[in-house]
Amino acid sequence: MYKVHCMNRISQAGVNQLFGTFSPAQSLEDAEAVMVRSANMHEETLPDGLLAIARAGAGVNNIPLDRCTEKGIVVFNTPGANANGVKEMVIAGMLLASRDIIGSNEWVREHAEEPDIAAAAEKAKAQFGGGEIAGKTLGVIGLGAIGAMVANAGRSLGMHVLGYDPYLSVKYAWSLDRHVHAVQNVGEIFSQADFITIHVPANDKTRHMIGRDQIAQMKRGVVVLNYARDILVDENAMTDALAAGHVARYVTDFANPTTAHMKGAIVTSHLGASTVEAEDNCAAMAISELREYLLAGNITNSVNFGNVDLGPIETDERIVVLHRNVPNMIGSFSQILTDAHMNIENMANKRRGEVATTLLETSGLWNDSVIDRIAALEGVFRARMIPGH
Repeated sequence: MYKVHCMNRISQAGVNQLFGTFSPAQSLEDAEAVMVRSANMHEETLPDGLLAIARAGAGVNNIPLDRCTEKGIVVFNTPGANANGVKEMVIAGMLLASRDIIGSNEWVREHAEEPDIAAAAEKAKAQFGGGEIAGKTLGVIGLGAIGAMVANAGRSLGMHVLGYDPYLSVKYAWSLDRHVHAVQNVGEIFSQADFITIHVPANDKTRHMIGRDQIAQMKRGVVVLNYARDILVDENAMTDALAAGHVARYVTDFANPTTAHMKGAIVTSHLGASTVEAEDNCAAMAISELREYLLAGNITNSVNFGNVDLGPIETDERIVVLHRNVPNMIGSFSQILTDAHMNIENMANKRRGEVATTLLETSGLWNDSVIDRIAALEGVFRARMIPGH
């Protein structure tokens, strides 16, 4: 039974599923698989026996992907599992920014001991006036699982919605409300939107995607929402824009020393996916991914190796090989099996950039040296055999 180490707390429903199939590992050193949410793994020593890491969430910037690939560790995420929870936070953020609900609530608490607080509240309410979001323009940058749901919710609330995503998948394109207007240039969102929300991965290309130049293109009084990652926004530029009144509100789920002191910002403590439902969904998806990979070699939602699926194992064994995407690799695997008098009954190969995954279903008398010979080939990160069922 494979040993799994949980680096963060997972839902009880997840615990019940996980350890109904696998056994717990008390430390990372003893683990063959890991479940993680927000724990930073960049400084961790990855044991040689570690086969997989499942991130219960979409972002994987807390995981050292390059090191994992070189060691043949498959990293999974759970796209869409927490999308509804984040979508609801974005809608809440827009409402909080439009109507000074926080300020009004604070006023009530400050005047709680006044005997005629109701009359005083009537006089004070004008200072907390705001606007409605219906009829306003919402710009959504990134139309994946979360962005598509936010765009559709905006339409349901009576907003005009602009969406930008140069990598929009067919799956999410079909899910979009037909009235969401897809723009080809993100500058159209910056110049036209009253509310701008960003839902893209955090990487070198998207770092400070919203900076001084982009803010300068925005309408005066715009509201910017960030429930994706803090590095997507240049926080120094945002501080200045808020102070100048160019940006009316910055709503972010990422508290740090800069945002915590940012006047005009509404900052929450990373609540986007912190719902019972989202945590259960993420855990269930992550466990399913680990189960399929560890027990059958099938890969779904990996961020560093290609997705590949041969279904249930129907032969004596299945060989899983993680390797560089170089010529004649499959020919080398075939020759080793031929030398061992084994047959390839079924095969799947999927590349992802410079790396690839090959699944080989074989028959014939098993020879333990086969895995050692495949693993010794130049360019192979890891090879393992899974017995048939």
